[in-house]
Amino acid sequence: MTVSRGATNGQQAPRRPLPCGIYAPTMTFFDADTEDLDIPTIKKHAVRLVKDGLAGLVTMGSNGEAIHCTREEKAAVTRATREALDEAGFKDTPIIVGATEGSVRGTIELCRTAQEAGGDYVLLLPPSYFRFLMDEQAIHDYFIAVADESPLPLVLYNYPGAVAGIDMDSDLLIKLAAHPNIVGTKFTCGNTGKLTRVAQATDARTPWAEGSGYMAFGGMCDFTVQTLASGGSGIIAGGANVMPKVCVKVWNLYVEGKIDEAIALQKTLAKGDWFLTKSAIAGTKQAIQSYFGYGGYPRRPLKRLEKARVATIVEGIKEVMDIENSL
Repeated sequence: MTVSRGATNGQQAPRRPLPCGIYAPTMTFFDADTEDLDIPTIKKHAVRLVKDGLAGLVTMGSNGEAIHCTREEKAAVTRATREALDEAGFKDTPIIVGATEGSVRGTIELCRTAQEAGGDYVLLLPPSYFRFLMDEQAIHDYFIAVADESPLPLVLYNYPGAVAGIDMDSDLLIKLAAHPNIVGTKFTCGNTGKLTRVAQATDARTPWAEGSGYMAFGGMCDFTVQTLASGGSGIIAGGANVMPKVCVKVWNLYVEGKIDEAIALQKTLAKGDWFLTKSAIAGTKQAIQSYFGYGGYPRRPLKRLEKARVATIVEGIKEVMDIENSL
């Protein structure tokens, strides 16, 4: 499949391409008392991640608590992230922005807001509120309608747990990939067989070949090696908020042909990442708090973790964090 990726709707193609590598869906940090956006911490975190080797960032994804933020706050977070990266000398680092809303019209508007705030691409879930009406044709038509009008290219987000179980199959994803303004998929479903089929059909970019430019992203760091072996392009992983250097090291070892070393480190990474996955946003923020001195809490109604639970997380990730701190 050969398509011209990302040049759409009378807009110039983004000046920042999506490189292969590790991306983090960044956390959105809040004041512990007021729950207002903590912009200085948002900026500090973004710079730390890119300094530690990440290829790009995602704002307003699931880990970014997009569902808890207003449109104005979503724009403020993305704008602050872009400003921080530019000020730190990372002007070429791309930002993907979560821009899902329930309607075609609302999603297109949020895509435009993302562009104005400094985003380069958007990450979109399928619509799911009216789940019983969302058959494959409705989902296909939603993405095509948004892709036709969005000023930013789309990365599709296959995360059944966030959309009432909707799990886009490889046939649908391959069909949607024919649109020139749909440039990738994030496979948080964890289905490497699906990722393999889509990567093959789209001639996805890999560390060894440019291909069509389509990006097949693994959606968790615990299958980084599997993503690379399946012809994937990158990883967008919540764990990269906590242990970015280890995530990058696994990726680089495999790319350099040090397969056995990559697999060994992947096992340690997967073991530690499970403690973050189980405890979700609250646990990831407390892991950052424990090891880096900032992080805080999610917005309500998400619960704050009790001290014993935090201690279990800190102990559970100690092995991988010892490696992180040695790199």
